[in-house]
Amino acid sequence: MTGIAAAVLLALCPLLLAGGFLLGRRAARSPDGRSDVGTPVERATFETLHTASLAAPPLRAGLTEDTARKAARRLRTLLGTDALCLTNRSAVLAWDGSGHHHAAGVMPQLAGLLDTGRQAAHDSSCADLECPLRWAVAAPLVVDGRVLGALVAYAPRESAVLARATDEVARWISVQLELADLDLSRTRVAEAEVKALRAQISPHFVYNSLAAIASFVRTDPERARELLLEFADFTRYSFRLHGEFTTLADELHSIDQYLELVRARFGDRLSVRLQIAPEVLPVALPFLCLQPLVENAVKHGLEGAAAPSGPPLRITLSAQDAGSEAEVVIEDDGGGMDPERLRRILRGEGGPSAGVGLLNVDERLRQVFGDDYGLVIETGQDAGMKITVRVPKYRAGVHS
Repeated sequence: MTGIAAAVLLALCPLLLAGGFLLGRRAARSPDGRSDVGTPVERATFETLHTASLAAPPLRAGLTEDTARKAARRLRTLLGTDALCLTNRSAVLAWDGSGHHHAAGVMPQLAGLLDTGRQAAHDSSCADLECPLRWAVAAPLVVDGRVLGALVAYAPRESAVLARATDEVARWISVQLELADLDLSRTRVAEAEVKALRAQISPHFVYNSLAAIASFVRTDPERARELLLEFADFTRYSFRLHGEFTTLADELHSIDQYLELVRARFGDRLSVRLQIAPEVLPVALPFLCLQPLVENAVKHGLEGAAAPSGPPLRITLSAQDAGSEAEVVIEDDGGGMDPERLRRILRGEGGPSAGVGLLNVDERLRQVFGDDYGLVIETGQDAGMKITVRVPKYRAGVHS
């Protein structure tokens, strides 16, 4: 999205202009200007910002009939006009104020504006002599050069101030819609990243897990039943369709199920030690954030080993309270990795099949919590690997 940062910084300017128009309307009603909350200008500024803060959340969800309806009343208050409507490119989404009978004729009058993206003003051409709406001004709602719709304000007579205020408020609405577009893009990216992680669940792992379960069917039916339930729960969690975030407790439970299936195949070749502080279990973190790190250790330490009877792989997984953060450490004594190769992977230069899990998790942690919360990895050739993950115990917007 181009220009978002600049647009956000300038977003308050049109509102204060609209506040000036609102002030002019209200000053006539309160000529003495006396108030306990400041001067008329201060009151108008406060009311403008407050009204804008109420109109913004619906618009941040995009331009729909529902969001337009929720925002229209606040926008009309912001402009202090008799009536107002919001449209997309094909229909009126919401009307607020008097003269609703004008709604049927709005879209034909907007044809030129929707094509050119330029403000348009016209007489309302109302046959009802009692109708106060005699003039209208329309301003385009534009996101990335695309005209999505229009804001139309109505008044008893032509007003250059209302025309300017409508144009500026339309620009502010466009910023909110652009931010909504950005939010949607981020959501789609997050969904794509989770899909990429799911794709890394090797068909060989599924096949080998089922083969290990089948090997217990005759010799230990109860063990086979337990493993089959673990496999069902593991796949159900890994392929769930809802929620961008999960809890540390749920992620660790899925990891335990995964390791149980690995142990069924490799037996004593895998040793796992867990050190979990109960107070960090409710902490929220990105879905499938830790599981790929454990799978990476198993893949390179056991499944990638040339000799099936090689030395055992020891994995230590700890989750501890670290003040305002939870600290998770995943450590193994496997083959490790050349540090330069690791750096290439984390720069996205490792190739389509190299370290997808590491890069994916690192990028998602930084995206959600900031650059201070990427993976910290200590490794060397034949020296094992230690991965440290820190997440805030609380972050606005992050909840399971």
